[in-house]
Amino acid sequence: MISSVKTAVVVLMITGGCAASCKRDATKTAVLDPASAAAVKTQFDVLRDSVDVKWRNMTESDDQKIAVTRLLLREIKNQPGINAAQLQGLERANTRLKTRRYTQQTMANSDLIDQYDTAQDSLLRAVYPVAAPNDNAPTENARNFVEGLRQLDEGVVGFRLQYDRAASQYNTYLQLHQTELQSLGGKYADLKKLPLFTIGAN
Repeated sequence: MISSVKTAVVVLMITGGCAASCKRDATKTAVLDPASAAAVKTQFDVLRDSVDVKWRNMTESDDQKIAVTRLLLREIKNQPGINAAQLQGLERANTRLKTRRYTQQTMANSDLIDQYDTAQDSLLRAVYPVAAPNDNAPTENARNFVEGLRQLDEGVVGFRLQYDRAASQYNTYLQLHQTELQSLGGKYADLKKLPLFTIGAN
């Protein structure tokens, strides 16, 4: 009888130990080690995608501003008293804006941002008096275009803040996990921090 009890106890201990061991192994399998290179890569890719989305939103808004300016100039082309040569000059300046715009890399030179902003601001200051003298646009379309331009212009700061927030998170993560990322090789081997719009934040 005693022998049977001992045998039962031993079996239960072995079974229990196996179950606990299996449970621990299952836990190790199910939970991805956050310090692993694979986990770092996954999180980094998410942050990179976020930066790219914010940049795309910002540049698409700027592209829209250029497109609306073009439509506005076309709208007022046949209005009485319009100076054709002046209008052509404004159209050329508007077309050149995209070629002058900074990129995610070249904006490390803040002068390029200032130069672009100055060129665009100067263009709009020249366009408004021609398209809407005394704030009175000649057609409904022209009025809508002028209002649209002002709204797009007001949104610039917000887009830049959103980009800076995403880029700052990217830069911080890169700094903390550069070793793991470099071990992945390829495009991860030589990653650089992204410049920001915020003065003094680079």
